[in-house]
Amino acid sequence: MAGFLLRWVFALVLVAATFNPTPYNYVTWAAAPDTPVSFIALGGLVLLIGYIIYLRATLRSIGAFGMLLVLALLGALLWVLYDLGWLSLENRNVNTWIGILAMSLVLGIGLSWSIVRRRLSGQADVDDVDA
Repeated sequence: MAGFLLRWVFALVLVAATFNPTPYNYVTWAAAPDTPVSFIALGGLVLLIGYIIYLRATLRSIGAFGMLLVLALLGALLWVLYDLGWLSLENRNVNTWIGILAMSLVLGIGLSWSIVRRRLSGQADVDDVDA
């Protein structure tokens, strides 16, 4: 469980560092007129590397259909919370944070799924085999 939480926290940091409703994110920082282009390029490359690592592992682990299933499950959960009156969707900042949370959960689950499947089934996933 601690391994999943750590992977999810890194995914949350990655997604929130890219964009969030506060002024502390890559998009706002890169759009500022006084930010040097070399810093924008370096920050963008660091984020891109993070996304490539997470997206590649997620696509190999649960695939695009699995990503859609996780998003659908989270959407249904949000729908239930809204119907129960526990969630209001009137605040744009809260909606943005919900989206950030959902995307980070998809990436965290995707990165952790092979480990969960191995523990449940006892079978390891092998993607690349050297002949």
